[in-house]
Amino acid sequence: MKKFLTNAFSIQMLQKGGLVRFDEIALEDIPTDVVSAIGHADTAAVLTNMLGFPVSMNRMNVVLDENTELYVAQLVGGRLPEGVTTLPEGYSFKFYRVTIV
Repeated sequence: MKKFLTNAFSIQMLQKGGLVRFDEIALEDIPTDVVSAIGHADTAAVLTNMLGFPVSMNRMNVVLDENTELYVAQLVGGRLPEGVTTLPEGYSFKFYRVTIV
């Protein structure tokens, strides 16, 4: 099973379509062996501090199929201020596991 950590979900991740399932999960449910596909350095730095393992900025295209689990860290509160390494007041993350059913 391939596992990716992203900061967004895009319909472009679906090559064949399909039924997509979004399960809200806890921070602790994100596996340590995910491949980072986080597109912003500040988001990667904050997630590194929150998760306790290195999360690199790694802009890449991810394709979601039956053999892929996508873990999405959805930022709530706006765009992160430049240079932050911890979540500023008023910001939070919601975490989701996204799979094709």
